[in-house]
Amino acid sequence: MTHRLFANLLAGLLVAFAAMWLAGAAAAQGGPLRITVTDPNVEPLPFAIPAFEAETAGAEGLASDISRLVAQDLVNTGLFREIPSTAFVSQLTSFAQPVAYTDWRTINAQALITGAVAVNGGQVTVKFRLYDVFSGQELGAGQQLVGTTDGWRRMAHKVADQVYSRITGESGYFDSRVVFVSETGPKNDRRKRLAIMDYDGANVQYLTDSGSIVLAPRFSPTGDRVIYTSWDSGFPRINAIDVGTVSRQQIPVQAGEMAFSPRFSRDGRQVIYSLSEGGNIDIWRTDITTGQHQRLTSAPSIETAPSLSPDGQRIVFESDRSGSQQLYVMPVTGGEPQRISFGEGRYGSPVWSPRGDMIAFTKQHAGRFHIGVMRTDGSEERLLTASFLDEGPTWSPNGRVLMFSRETQGADGAPAIYSVDVSGRNLRRVTTPAFASDPSWGPLQP
Repeated sequence: MTHRLFANLLAGLLVAFAAMWLAGAAAAQGGPLRITVTDPNVEPLPFAIPAFEAETAGAEGLASDISRLVAQDLVNTGLFREIPSTAFVSQLTSFAQPVAYTDWRTINAQALITGAVAVNGGQVTVKFRLYDVFSGQELGAGQQLVGTTDGWRRMAHKVADQVYSRITGESGYFDSRVVFVSETGPKNDRRKRLAIMDYDGANVQYLTDSGSIVLAPRFSPTGDRVIYTSWDSGFPRINAIDVGTVSRQQIPVQAGEMAFSPRFSRDGRQVIYSLSEGGNIDIWRTDITTGQHQRLTSAPSIETAPSLSPDGQRIVFESDRSGSQQLYVMPVTGGEPQRISFGEGRYGSPVWSPRGDMIAFTKQHAGRFHIGVMRTDGSEERLLTASFLDEGPTWSPNGRVLMFSRETQGADGAPAIYSVDVSGRNLRRVTTPAFASDPSWGPLQP
């Protein structure tokens, strides 16, 4: 894997990821290649992706759709720039055709993606290869995926994940889903229901109707269940729903006035949540199987929005125990919390990065709302967004991108879902059929 292909893409990625080891380059040069990131600006890597070859009759449409979606996934990261087909010097007419590297160098393509699609009955086979144009080498082995015609989008996302991973050295995030609250109606009478979609807003499916209020949906670690707060009974209760069967289950939490802000433990066997009891709000943990409950905080203050570290050993949460809304970290078994937020303003809705090295949060300061990130000890705080109302961040599976809710101002103000790179670049709106809020990004699908 060559220095030039990687350097042009990675130069300028977040200073927090100051060094990255590239195993392929190490093998090529006989020792580890260390790239130190110093430039805050990213020059997108130019790539070419000719339309995938249709290897069977009737596969032309799918071949075109799949190659277009692969290109879209890569471009939407802000790290890649597609070279239009009108600039191509030569055309690939067969997946087996040798690559004329000189022709692709002429148009400054640094990466070349080729592919082929075959359709037999309801089954689709997708093959692809990735080439480093300047070194004249294939990056990794060619790969073949098999799926159904209905699942062609997932296959395209999987191809894009592989390309992204081979070039950046990070895992991808395209073949993932997001659960969110879909909202319809006027601002003073919003109807809310749970919905699930692909990471790019496609394939929206509804998990609940709009008969009751639903809030704070969160995926299980395996992505097969969603836990959320529901007002079905007239009071906030914690429910879980199976994404595949859409069957619901009420979680047997500690008895109290209100239970809300739930999250699954890393093994999916326990739930951490906030419970209002006697006018006080604390964080609790319940074992779903045994029904055993444990109170984790006991201060005369509001403790809520717990989020577990990837190793399951610590919890970050928000509390007003210091007089204003701030972030704290404590062991998963409870104990004395340590405050980690000390900037001006109020902090809330903390979420631990899947990499374990950062915590995302919502910050309110000087009449504006921000999505920000900090180290787990509170150092290196950076604000990524600013608007009338930004809130509720959630991490992509690889810890590179954040989604969040943004609401516009005024009587007609409405929420939408946005994404932003952890460096603060590439702010994008995620298209949804209706108003949308409170996203939770699930893991990569199997």
